[in-house]
Parts: sequence; structure tokens; C-alpha cells
Amino acid sequence: MFYQLCFSPTGGTRKAADALCRGWGGTWQTVDLCASENPEAPVFSPEDVCVAAVPSYGGRVPTLAVERLRRLRGNGARAIALCAYGNRAYEDTLLELEDTLLEAGFRCGEAVAAVAEHSIVRRFAIGRPDEADQAQLADFARQIQARWQAQEDEGPVKVPGNRPYREFKGGSTKPTAGEACVSCGLCAKLCPAGAIDPADPRTTGLDRCIACMRCVAVCPHKARQVAPALLEGLERYLELLCTQPKANELFL
Repeated sequence: MFYQLCFSPTGGTRKAADALCRGWGGTWQTVDLCASENPEAPVFSPEDVCVAAVPSYGGRVPTLAVERLRRLRGNGARAIALCAYGNRAYEDTLLELEDTLLEAGFRCGEAVAAVAEHSIVRRFAIGRPDEADQAQLADFARQIQARWQAQEDEGPVKVPGNRPYREFKGGSTKPTAGEACVSCGLCAKLCPAGAIDPADPRTTGLDRCIACMRCVAVCPHKARQVAPALLEGLERYLELLCTQPKANELFL
């Protein structure tokens, strides 16, 4: 069986994972790690192939994604670690993801870093993964498959990063509801962290919010946003770091 284990609040990570999976063809069963009430996890076996896809938040795997991956039991299934990042850097994300997968009992012999549209300042890496990126990611899958067919040694893949992992210093750009909010409740229903009160969607538990921007992405009234001053400050900070396009990377 083929599985996609995906934590993708705004869709960029899922887009990259879909492109990689298309390189194999066939049908993939998706395990949505964003679901606040996770469905029963599949029972994996050594014959299964899983693409484990997460975004990079400040150079780390989102805490919720780590927690939900740790609940799985890999039972020796193959896992390809994929991190998507907004054209700045992914620092320790792939290493932390690989460690998490190994801890959960997966085999992790390959990894991919993919550029995706920045989830907060959307003009950085806008539209990525674009058509060329998607073709390259599909080719990465074919290279991985060829490696398996050649029965090459499959020890844990060596990826960039450091232990201990870098301190996560992000999370200040937490969106809140504005005057356009009509309390439709869609944001509360889809919030991965359960940080928005379903009975009063104007109320956000900022202590639980992980600044994933899903509520901003799904709001049909564009009523949720990051404070303009915070957004402007982040955009200035990223200006020099994100302007030059980064490349997708494959690690074998």
C-alpha cells in the first residue's frame, strides 16, 4: 500500500507531496495529520511505502506534526521524509522529521526538501511548487524507485541539520478575527490545533495557536489576519532571505 502522511495547513506541503507521489503513479491513501480528531491510523507493514510530508516552521517540524507522527507505528514500512519550506531555509526540519519517523518504527532511506509558497508572506515563492518543481519532484520519485529496484543499501538517510535542534522562535504572527467575521465556524472546524472556539469563532486561544495560517487560508470572508505591524516586520526580515529562488533537493 502507498500512504501519504501529510501535515499541510495551507496546502503547499500537500501540493509538493502530491507531485512526489505522482512519480510512482497508482493510488495513495492520505492520512491527514491536520485533522484535530485523527482517524484511526492504518496498520503499516514492511511492504508499505509512506511519504511523510510536513512544512518547516522556523527550521523545525511543527510540534503538532511531531506529536501525531509519534502516535503511528511504522512496523518497518518505508518512509520518504519530505519538508516544504517557504524559500528561506529548512535548517533542522528534515533531521527532526527523520528522527521522528525512525522513532515511530519506519525505515527512512530517502528525503526531499521542496520549496513551497510561504504560508504567511505569500509573495515569497508564490505559486511554488510550480510546474517545473512538480516535474522535478516526480523525477525524484522515479530516482528513489530505481534505487529500491537496484537493492542499494538503505541505512538511514543523511540529511542536513544539527542536534540538539535549533530553538523554535516563531509563532508571534498569530492571526485573529476582524470585523468581517460572520462566525460561520469554518476556521474552528478546520483548525489543526483546536485553537478557535466553535461556539464563538471570534475567540482564538493564542496559547494553542501554532500560527499555521490555515484559518486565514480557508476563511471565505477574508476575516482573519495577522496584525499588520507584525506582518510588515516579518516581510522586511524575509526580504533579503527569500528573494533568490531556492532549489528542491533529494537526499539518498
